[in-house]
Amino acid sequence: MNNLSSNYINGQWQDWSGDTIDVHEAATGDVIARVPASGREQMEQAIAAANAAFESWSESTLEKRIHVLEQLHAGLKERAGEIAETICREVGMPIKLATGIQAGLPATITKSYLKLLPDFPFSEQVGNSEVQYTPVGVVGCITPWNYPLHQVILKVVPALAAGCTIVLKPSEIAPQSAYILADILDKTDLPEGVFNLVCGEGSTVGDTLIKHPDVNMVSFTGSTRTGSLIAHAAADDFKRFALEMGGKSASVILSDADLAKAVKGTVNNCLLNSGQTCTALTRMLVPADKHDEACELAAAAMAKMTPGNPLEETTRLGPLASAQQRDKVIDYIKLGIKEGATLIAGGPEAPESCAHGYFVKATLFGNVKPDSRIAQEEIFGPVLCVIPYQDEAEAIEIANGTAYGLSGAVWSGDDAHARKVAGKLRTGQVFVNGGDFNPMAPFGGFGHSGIGREFGKWGLEEFLEVRSLQL
Repeated sequence: MNNLSSNYINGQWQDWSGDTIDVHEAATGDVIARVPASGREQMEQAIAAANAAFESWSESTLEKRIHVLEQLHAGLKERAGEIAETICREVGMPIKLATGIQAGLPATITKSYLKLLPDFPFSEQVGNSEVQYTPVGVVGCITPWNYPLHQVILKVVPALAAGCTIVLKPSEIAPQSAYILADILDKTDLPEGVFNLVCGEGSTVGDTLIKHPDVNMVSFTGSTRTGSLIAHAAADDFKRFALEMGGKSASVILSDADLAKAVKGTVNNCLLNSGQTCTALTRMLVPADKHDEACELAAAAMAKMTPGNPLEETTRLGPLASAQQRDKVIDYIKLGIKEGATLIAGGPEAPESCAHGYFVKATLFGNVKPDSRIAQEEIFGPVLCVIPYQDEAEAIEIANGTAYGLSGAVWSGDDAHARKVAGKLRTGQVFVNGGDFNPMAPFGGFGHSGIGREFGKWGLEEFLEVRSLQL
């Protein structure tokens, strides 16, 4: 068991002797680490360190920032195996996927900024004005447990590149990869105080971070409920904020689509990370006359997703990250049955082969009503809702008929037709006929899914203020 009884403040590991928070292994429920249940004092120390370091770091050269990010990239690559296993055990993503995604994406994102930065226009001439893009200041980063290092990197790397200083509050459910990151940064040439890490409960350290007057911006990924609280708190102090929150994304399968390909792509996306993905395609919209066939194809695909030990290379469906999340998902499955949806596969019972840990069966509902709770609310588990529609107009109406707007998909035998329908979806990204994810393209949501964008130049611009010099 790891005893990570410290916070990283002002370039130093500060030992903690107070209360701790248990970190559990998703597949067994065993305690595998303990981290500090820090208080306001520790968070205030970290904010003070970041504030003191800001002037110097904000005036550092771009070459120096790039040098530090190159060192970070090398460290992420070197420790990729350790990162993958750590997150596999905490979150439950199977090791093969965790290696490519949980460990691979942080290095990929860091590399993308190393490519982008040399040509980014931190100043430009507009008429008689020099327009400057300057760092926003001290940034508070609050990150989730489902992609614990990836979501941290999406904030830390562009914030450092912009010249901001950082205080990170990682999720206490899956915090260990943030400690690996801090250890990597500690070995770089990053000046003391530029990056700080404080672990603890959101109600104490998180609350201090978002309300502190010396924090100029809050970047948050997590639930819509918490995002609303952050937005209100930031508004009281006129802080900048960026919010990446929930989703209830629709996969719209048009009548001329390759049904087998579209269903397979939807199921694979929905069940990635056991459904613990904000962009998961959890609503599959199909023509009413193809509903039953689509359900048969989906059930067959799910049957191959048997739960198992995520540390084994052959496992495709791991557990959920916590007992609380498992229980929440099971309650939603019971709700779906109560609401009258047709349970086609899975169900609320624990998988027979997984007596321990936080496992939930891959579950498929057919004939789901668009306004039912399982079709409207984010479940964040391996649950797919199949919704029949009569015509294309109704499909678009259903797809846009939730409070969310983070992701989506459109499938058609005609790419131009698919793009036309995709352009009518009120969502931040749409996968057209299984298009690849692009880490250089903007990522973020409409409506209750968020405010602001991550990835690429758009992710960097979130951490920059704009100033004009009239010449």
